[in-house]
Order: sequence, then structure tokens, then C-alpha cells
Amino acid sequence: MKVVNLKQAILQAWKERWSDYQWAINMKKFFPKGATWDILNLADALLEQAMIGPSPNPLILSYLKYAISSQMVSYSSVLTAISKFDDFSRDLCVQALLDIMDMFCDRLSCHSKAEECIGLCRALLSALHWLLRCTAASAERLREGLEAGTPAAGEKQLAMCLQRLEKTLSSTKNRALLHIAKLEEASSWTAIEHSLLKLGEILANLSNPQLRSQAEQCSTLIRSIPMMLSVHAEQMNKTGFPTVHAVILLEGTMNLTGETQSLVEQLTMVKRMQHIPTPLFVLEIWKACFVGLIESPEGTEELKWTAFTFLKIPQVLVKLKKYSHGDKDFTEDVNCAFEFLLKLTPLLDKADQRCNCDCTNFLLQECGKQGLLSEASVNSLMAKRKADREHAPQQKSGENANIQPNIQLILRAEPTVTNILKTMDADHSKSPEGLLGVLGHMLSGKSLDLLLAAAAATGKLKSFARKFINLNEFTTYGSEESTKPASVRALLFDISFLMLCHVAQTYGSEVILSESRTGADVPFFETWMQTCMPEEGKILNPDHPCFRPDSTKVESLVALLNNSSEMKLVQMKWHEACLSISAAILEILNAWENGVLAFESIQKITDNIKGKVCSLAVCAVAWLVAHVRMLGLDEREKSLQMIRQLAGPLFSENTLQFYNERVVIMNSILERMCADVLQQTATQIKFPSTGVDTMPYWNLLPPKRPIKEVLTDIFAKVLEKGWVDSRSIHIFDTLLHMGGVYWFCNNLIKELLKETRKEHALRAVELLYSIFCLDMQQVTLVLLGHILPGLLTDSSKWHSLMDPPGTALAKLAVWCALSSYSSHKGQASTRQKKRHREDIEDYISLFPLDDVQPSKLMRLLSSNEDDANILSSPNRSMSSSLSASQLHTVNMRDPLNRVLANLFLLISSILGSRTAGPHTQFVQWFMEECVDCLEQGGRGSVLQFMPFTTVSELVKVSAMSSPKVVLAITDLSLPLGRQVAAKAIAAL
Repeated sequence: MKVVNLKQAILQAWKERWSDYQWAINMKKFFPKGATWDILNLADALLEQAMIGPSPNPLILSYLKYAISSQMVSYSSVLTAISKFDDFSRDLCVQALLDIMDMFCDRLSCHSKAEECIGLCRALLSALHWLLRCTAASAERLREGLEAGTPAAGEKQLAMCLQRLEKTLSSTKNRALLHIAKLEEASSWTAIEHSLLKLGEILANLSNPQLRSQAEQCSTLIRSIPMMLSVHAEQMNKTGFPTVHAVILLEGTMNLTGETQSLVEQLTMVKRMQHIPTPLFVLEIWKACFVGLIESPEGTEELKWTAFTFLKIPQVLVKLKKYSHGDKDFTEDVNCAFEFLLKLTPLLDKADQRCNCDCTNFLLQECGKQGLLSEASVNSLMAKRKADREHAPQQKSGENANIQPNIQLILRAEPTVTNILKTMDADHSKSPEGLLGVLGHMLSGKSLDLLLAAAAATGKLKSFARKFINLNEFTTYGSEESTKPASVRALLFDISFLMLCHVAQTYGSEVILSESRTGADVPFFETWMQTCMPEEGKILNPDHPCFRPDSTKVESLVALLNNSSEMKLVQMKWHEACLSISAAILEILNAWENGVLAFESIQKITDNIKGKVCSLAVCAVAWLVAHVRMLGLDEREKSLQMIRQLAGPLFSENTLQFYNERVVIMNSILERMCADVLQQTATQIKFPSTGVDTMPYWNLLPPKRPIKEVLTDIFAKVLEKGWVDSRSIHIFDTLLHMGGVYWFCNNLIKELLKETRKEHALRAVELLYSIFCLDMQQVTLVLLGHILPGLLTDSSKWHSLMDPPGTALAKLAVWCALSSYSSHKGQASTRQKKRHREDIEDYISLFPLDDVQPSKLMRLLSSNEDDANILSSPNRSMSSSLSASQLHTVNMRDPLNRVLANLFLLISSILGSRTAGPHTQFVQWFMEECVDCLEQGGRGSVLQFMPFTTVSELVKVSAMSSPKVVLAITDLSLPLGRQVAAKAIAAL
């Protein structure tokens, strides 16, 4: 008999009482090859026939069980068929279905196409929903049975339902498949959540504690499915975190003006990557601040650290509080951090001694004001510290008892900054004398540095500088003025000019520059600073047109300086005088060289230059510094002599107001300007000293030692100590400037690969990451684009990738990649902008985008492989290995994106290669660290650059063959990502 209808075939088998294997043989005869049993809906048809009566048909059920065991039907088709049954009043039918589920619910698999694996995810979701409905119906019946006095039947069925639920959900693989299904079908997941709530309400009244706890366990497992990837264990066994310490020291020492938000993001990234508990994280921030305060050199640096600790860090913690979940918890964590901090009595005593006050007290008050601590906590902590201080060594000697502590001064300076900014907004022409009084007051003692430090720490320095640029521009020229207004204008010009120079040297010229101005709009001071002011790493050309203004103006200035007894002030165009002084000095130097002018005349001229306004002397020395660089050894004497003359103060009665204060600022500006050239020419000029080292971190490298030796030596010391101090940070920064990014990174990685003890290697990683923060973007490009590919493609270097240095390098590479990728959309920090940027073209030629030209990296690979076909034809480059980044249309002209994409191509080819070795192991460590550090491999993570094909290769590595790893490394926001993940997990 030729049967064409599935239903007829099943009925015939039942009538003739075929055994299960007989049924299977005949079915294959009836239905020709081609159509699969799933397409014919065999599971559906069998269940439909089996469930017609009040109890299931055992013979037809045996056919279904045989079909499942012999894999005639897929698990997904059986689960889908079961989830269609909804008459939960038929106990025997329900129990039969639960028995069928029991056959395979904890060992689901699918080795077919990705679409069928996604089908399994959906079917499992439907089956979970069915199980929940079935459990709720059983619980409802049990409740009714209890009321009627017949509980036994309902209890048995509820126990069966809960058992199947627990068995299904206890498998991580099943939960991972459900995680994918939830993203595929959000509405079905909502239905599951509703069923879960309903079930909870019914079971709340259940008297059987065993069943109730089983139900609670199942609902906890279901609720954990959406959060499968966000659970990370925190490090509870460590107490010191050198990375946090070094990041804080680096920011406090070199980047006080940096954005608070970028520091918060960087710290949050470190906290997440290293799984640091919040109390210990906050404690490490405070520890670093106190160490910075104690270490900081006297003068400006000390004030900067004070402002950083007491003004900026509380703001950073306020932002961190927003990042953390729950305000109350964060307040408790800050309180806990302070409790730990109070136990570090020697550190706090040393800080108190240095700052001449109770530092903790001020810090607690600031945290209280910002809402980081409750009033009760502040009072309790203050009382504890007060009791501790009674046993501290007496630090107040008679001479410094009356000196006001810097902390108090900085905290007072902060509101003063706001008031000065308001004053500066007023119309300058209305009360110039009043404004002069305010500025004069700012110049006295250390007021200026206090105000600048407070402004820098609170993000107001840029607007502070902008106001002074506007004032400077306003005072460049005055028409129809008498002597007194002319002298006030000259003073306002001079003070604003000196302040701006001081700001540029102390905090970087980026603070001064405005982003959008061009051409004629650019104020005089910005123009002068960009073209004429010597800075570290900036070489000026003394013959540049900016130093060669209109010759008639130069001649009149030379005549004025040479002939008059003092500088005229009325109707003086100060910006023109400043721009003409360089050419005037050249004329005067030539006249002196040729014997036209005697030394006495030179003295008179230099006295004239610095006698009224100090800014002219600054402009003159700026040009002389550029000029001396170009002269031979025997030609420099007169130029250096002139710098000496301009640097000394003028002892005269006939100077303008605030002369001594202006000279102090002028000398510190000149000393910084001349530092490089004086070192290069081995000359000494004695600048009048203020008793404080104006350049504490300058010239730290030991003379006549190769810089590689200095680098390895300083790194060894830092590693031995376990933390980076401010001085070491500056030495590393100088070496980075001097040797370049590749040299710096390559040599430090070599040092890391020498470590043979696990704890030393891990400590080296924590320290190296923080050292690399000096220029994280460029270091990451070099590390991932040059150094790692070099190690992974050269078999002679594979031995260096063994554990522990290999694990450590993998960890460092991931940390750098994540940090750079998360921050590279933002702005480079002030200290990074000064350095030479890598040319984008370098990365385009190294890593081309098309398939026509094989990349340098891929050519390296194919030459190292026994079987070149592994790299797929024509050449396995970006466009032939599809990754999530291409579907998200990430900009591949960005060097970091190119480097990441190529690194993952390389990883993919290593995993697909027939040669295993330390490099394969390294790839595994790299991927494990990615999984460990990432919340989820979604959009915006570095794993989006990994080709989808890599996932199936990775799960072949035993350590990576877990469902959670697959979920973490695929981009589940994309349908294709979900298919790839489902296929890999279903095959596990």
C-alpha cells in the first residue's frame, strides 16, 4: 500500500500494531528521500494522534520516543509540539509529555544550520513557557485538592513539573540558549515573566516547604538568564592596587586641568578590569592622594596636589557615585574606605606634618559637603582621627604655627576664582584702576598659584585664561590718553601677559588656545604664544617672518630704547612693541658685535626694556633663546650676556606699581624658557631665586647613561617597590618623549617577558598599564599593531609567550585595547597632544582594506604556515572575514580599528592553523581575559572586530568551550551574531 498522508501512515501502524523499529522502517519506505521528517511535522502529527483520548496512546508514544532516540525528529520540533498542548486537566497526558521531555531536556544539541539552532532556542523558550503554565495549573489544582481534602494527585504532578523545570534550567547550556531566544523574541520573554509572577502568587500559599524552595530556585534561575554575562567575582584577597595608585599620581602630577569625566571613565575601567571592590578602590584613591601630597616638591606642585586632592577628587567621587548602583551603598563604601584609611596612621601623620594641619578633617568636611558621607559618619570619623592625633608626634614648631595651611588657602581660593571671573566680565574701560587693584592683589605672595591651582582643579582655568586674553587684547592700544590711564593700561597689559605666560608654562599651552578662531580673529597673545614662545619640544626659527615685522616700527623702537631715558607709555601699541622687539634686539646685537654700541649702552637699553613692562623682556628673551640655538659655540657670548642683563631686576625708583611682584613672575617664565638652551650650551645664568624650585621635575635623567639602561633600571626599581612615584612618572615621560613610542613600549614589553614568577609578572602588568597611560592611544597602536603580531608570527619568539609572562602580556594587551577603544572617541589629554601623532597612512599601508593587496601581516602569516590554504583564498583580509564591526559600519580608516581588526584576523588564523604551540595558548589567554573584562560582547566592545568564523574555532579549545564564553565573545545585538552563538552553543 502506497501511503501519501502522514496521519494515515500513523493510523495504519496503530491498527496493525507495528513495533517501533518496524514502524520506522515502513515510514522510510512510504516517504521517499528529500523531505525531512521535521518538514513533514512528524513529531506534531505523532503527538496529535497520541493525545486524542483522556489518556495518551502508549503505542504511538513509543513511535515518538523511537523517533527521538534515532534522531528522526529534531529536539526543537518535539519541544514545539509539546508546547502546543494546553489541556492541563488531563493528568496522564501531561505526565506522558513530561516523561518525553525528561528524555532529552538536559542534553539538547543541534549540529545543523544556524537557522535550525536559532529554531532550537525558540522551541526551548516555548517549552519553558509551557512548563511554567503547566506548573501553575498543577499548583492551582493542588490548592483546590487541599481545600477538598484530596491533595495527593496534584502534589505528584506539581513535583514532576518542578523537577523537569529544574532539570532544564540547571544546564548552563540551556540557559545560554534561552538568553539568545530572549533577545530573538522579546514578547515571548515578557509572557514568561508574567507566568513567573502568576506562579509566585499561587505558590506563596503552598504548605510543602520542599516544593516551595524548589519553585523559588527555578524562578531564581529564570531571572538570572538576562544577567548571565554581568556576574564577576571581586578580588577580596588583595589590598593594594598599584594601577589605581599610579593613575591618580599621574593625573595629579601631570594633568590637573584634565576633564573630570575622562578620569572617572578611566578609573571605572580599571575597577571593572581588575574587579576591585568599591571600598578598597576608594581607599586606594585616598592613599595615592596622600602619597602625592607628601611627595610633592614645595611650591606650585604642592599647591596643585592640594587642589587635586581637596577639590577635584571629591568631584570625581561624586561622578563615580552616579556610576554605581544605589546611592546608599556608595555612601557606605566611602565610609568603609575612610575606616580603612584611619588605620594607616603613619601615612596620615606624615601628611599632617607636611601640610601643617589635620588633612583628614578637611577631607571629611569636603566629602560631607558633596553628599559622599552622612553627617553622623563625618562626626564619628573625625572623632576617631582626633583621638589618634593625640598620640602623633608633635609637628607644630614655633616658626610654622602661624603659617596658614595650604589646604585652607586652596579651599578659600575656589570661591575667589568665581568672584574674579565675575569681575573680569565687567566693562574694562569703566574702572581700569579697580581692576588693576584686583590683579595686583592676585600677584602678591603665592596668591596667583593658589588661584590657578583652584581654577585648574575645578575646570575653570580655560575660562580664566580666556578672560585674561580678552583683557590683554583690550589693553594693546589706547588712543588720546593722558599719563595716568596710559600707565594703568600698560600695567594691565603687562600683568595679563605675564599671567598667561605663567599659565601656559605651568598647565600647558592648550589651556590658552581657543578651538575655533582663525585668521584676523586670533588675539595677539595666542598668535605670539604659538609662533614666538619657546616650549618643551618646540623648536623656533629666529628668522621666521613672525620675528620680522615692519622695518619702520623696528627702527622707531630701536631709537626709543637707545635714546630715551625710559620707555614711553602714552599711546603705546604694546602688541606691536612685543612683535617688533625681536628684530630690534637683532639690530642692537649686531651693533654691539660690530663695536657700534658699548656695553654701557646695552645696559641702558636692557634697563629700558624691563624698566616699565616686563612682557617686553619676555618677548626679547623668547627670540634670543631661538637665536642662541642657531649660533656656533664662539658666537653665543653676547646673546647669553644680553639674557643675563634682561633677567636681573632693575633697582630704580621710577618703576610702575607691583614691579617686584611682576619681576618674580617674569624670572620664573624666563628660567623655564631658557632651561633647554642653557643645558644644550652648558651655560649657567643665575635667575633671582624665590627660594622655591620653579622646575622640580626638569632634567631628571642621569648624564652620560644610555637611555635604555635608564629605562630598565627605573622599571626594575618601580617593580621592586610595587608602585610608581611622581618622580618615576616624569622620568618615564621624558624617556617616552626621547625614545619614541615603539622604542619605549618594545623595551618595557621585553622586561615583562623576562618575569618568571607569577606574582611579579602580574604586578608588572598593573604597573605597565599605568605607565602606558602616559600615552595609551599610541602605545596600544604599537603594542597591538607591531609588537604582538611580531611575537605571534615568529616561531623563534614563541618560547617567550609561555606562562607566566605570556598570560601577563595577554592581560596587558586586553587592558590597553579596552582602555584605548573606550576612550579614543574622546579627546586626547593635554599631555598627549604635545607628542608626535602616528601618521594614519602608516597604518593604512600596513593593514590594507581590500582583498587585492594582501596585508603585510597576512603575508607574514602565510610565509610561516605549512599550509597556505589555511588563510583562505585570495587573502584572508577584512572584507572576506565578516565581523560585527563591519555590520555596525565602524570607520575602518581609524588606525585603532584597523589594528584591532587585523589582530583578530591573526587570532582567527592561529586558531585555524594545524600548528599548536605557546602562540595558540597565548590566543586562548587573550580571549579569556577579554571575556573576564567585558560586561558583554556587544556593540562598542573590542570583540566586535573578531570574525564570526573564529567562534566555532574557539569552542574547540577545551578552556573556551563553555556557553558563557560563547555568549560573551559574540555580538548578540545582531541577528547574525545570535545565529553564530546559537550554532556554537547547540553543538557543545
